[in-house]
Amino acid sequence: MEYNLPSEIVKDLNFGDEAKSKIIAGVSKLAQAVKSTLGASGKCVIYEDGRGKPVITKDGVTVAESVVLYDPVENMGATLIKEAARNTVKEAGDGTTTATVLAESLIKEIINHDTNFNIRDIKDGISTGLTKVNEYLDSIKIEVKDDMLDNVASISCNNDKELGVIISDAYKKVGKDGVVLMETSETDETYVDIVDGVQVDCGLTSPHFITDTEKQKSVLDNPLVLIVQSEIPNVRKIQNILEFVIKNNRSLLIVAPVSQQVKSALLMNKVKGNIKVNIIDLPGFGPTKNDTVKDLALLTNAVAINEELGDDLDGISLDILGEAEKIVTDDNKTVITLETINPDVKDRIKEVKKLIKKEKNAFFKKFLEQRIAMLSGSVGVIKVGANSKVELKEKKDRVEDAIYATSAALKEGIVPGGGIALLNASQFIQPKNVGETILLSAIKSPFETILSNAGIEQIGPRPNKGVGVDVVTGKEVNMIDHGIIDPVLVTKKALKNAISVVTTIVSADCVISNIRINEGS
Repeated sequence: MEYNLPSEIVKDLNFGDEAKSKIIAGVSKLAQAVKSTLGASGKCVIYEDGRGKPVITKDGVTVAESVVLYDPVENMGATLIKEAARNTVKEAGDGTTTATVLAESLIKEIINHDTNFNIRDIKDGISTGLTKVNEYLDSIKIEVKDDMLDNVASISCNNDKELGVIISDAYKKVGKDGVVLMETSETDETYVDIVDGVQVDCGLTSPHFITDTEKQKSVLDNPLVLIVQSEIPNVRKIQNILEFVIKNNRSLLIVAPVSQQVKSALLMNKVKGNIKVNIIDLPGFGPTKNDTVKDLALLTNAVAINEELGDDLDGISLDILGEAEKIVTDDNKTVITLETINPDVKDRIKEVKKLIKKEKNAFFKKFLEQRIAMLSGSVGVIKVGANSKVELKEKKDRVEDAIYATSAALKEGIVPGGGIALLNASQFIQPKNVGETILLSAIKSPFETILSNAGIEQIGPRPNKGVGVDVVTGKEVNMIDHGIIDPVLVTKKALKNAISVVTTIVSADCVISNIRINEGS
């Protein structure tokens, strides 16, 4: 019998302990590969890519994505942990290895615990335990100062101090609210290039606008910018704009509310390769939206069109279009790199500063400060160079992690690194139920894994908060004083995503998988 149609794919069913044991086996295999990279003494992993070429990396999510297990049920377990890693890197930019280590440890703790407990009670207990751990982390976090940036960035790119200095230098130049991006250098040197630019909190409106599938971003080089405050109802309204863009081989960013007909038409032409285009929503909200849009128009030298105020979209000319050097959009934001800054921007900044002095409402005052940050913003571009393609790929992975982690540290603060923050939480939080006991036991695992990777024997409880082991020297030190830190956001997200996946796994009692036909006996 042949099985060709999707409806005829034969399924295999696994139940109860058999299903869980296979899922857990997949989790353990993936974790074994990933956790070897954790910490200052973490090892590199060499894997074979789709073309059979060896790739060297210390990036946890890259290692995880390279793993596909032969057994379909085991592979499901590995895939679920990959999801925790993906979500962590998406939300915090780093912490994928920590999330994997925590997930494996949580599963082991749950399985090894007395099975007489109801799984629902365990899940509820883990949830309350997570709240307590987050509260503890918030109580010990400290704000990042400029003199800490080198260490934050260095640790995030696997203790490469040279790269760490370059990344921290970029953030020192653009400021706390600035933006740092990464590009490939035209030479083998790695350096920082500071350009004018702006970030707006408007992300992708459709995944089909993505141009960089690996990073899941839309990247437009030398784009034109069309800003329309009223809805664009049909493609005919902007036909002359689209024809100009195509004829001159330019790309186009549309900042406007658009109808589904317009979005569908542009998506179809983008997929066919007829036009390089992306659509984002208007930035800002409520009564502040109009000012934000005007600021964006000024920065890009565009004219904001609004039919509700009498502008005629049918008769718009090409001179209303703005320009940028580069525009990058991901799920949450759009970063616009500008070649030059309109001289009128300085006058606009002065106007807004006057408004800040007069404004008494805290909400509107904060908004005005955000406008200042947007108008005076700059973008740090780290140009990554290397001597080979293999080295370049590995280096770019580390730099990207470090950029995200440094940004997270600047926004939400840092805690003692080396797994100490979670270890301390496990020691100083008193568990009230079985779920909390499981969680507090599991969160010791990053500390234990880091020591194991360094070849250091397990050490008992840490009586002093924030004191851990510098695995490079083998000495006990105050982690923050010695620059061994973790962004608190990364730690929180890694733990949250590990818990989310694990509680799903342990709740399952049946696994349905496709039978691999003609793949051996």
